[in-house]
Amino acid sequence: MAEHGATPRQVMPIRLTVNGHEHAVQVEPHETLIELIRDRLGLTGTKKSCDMQVCGACTVLLDGRPVSACILLAFEARNSALLTIEGMAQGDNLHPIQEAFIACNGLQCGFCTPGMILATKALLDENPHPTVAEIKHYMRGNLCRCTGYKRILDAVHTAAQRLASAGEA
Repeated sequence: MAEHGATPRQVMPIRLTVNGHEHAVQVEPHETLIELIRDRLGLTGTKKSCDMQVCGACTVLLDGRPVSACILLAFEARNSALLTIEGMAQGDNLHPIQEAFIACNGLQCGFCTPGMILATKALLDENPHPTVAEIKHYMRGNLCRCTGYKRILDAVHTAAQRLASAGEA
């Protein structure tokens, strides 16, 4: 109950599917998707960094499209399917993209890695056989301070090859 003179808290009910699991939650109008993901659903693989859609650390897939969870309001994800890094692996089996990042040493501190992996998934779902120029163009919104990008480019290329070999491309 609101205190005398205080404005009652406004919430909106939404439903969304996160990593294959249905969720019905109440969100505040100003609540961002990253706040919902990390603080309310406990999925801390999605990283919070710039809060301005600049670095890509918070990249998740919303209905298969990469979005910056730091600026998207949670209610904008209503009735959608959301994929976070926690939804990539199948049990103990890593996704081929995750395996490629490890095999190519496409990570160092790992902070940007969840966003890089999800952006890679979106790219390869859209274009299973990208050129180096296409990879660079698509990944331009994901920043890394550690690797120098060569290993990340190698990881994306390797992931594309592995997915094609597995018949997933």
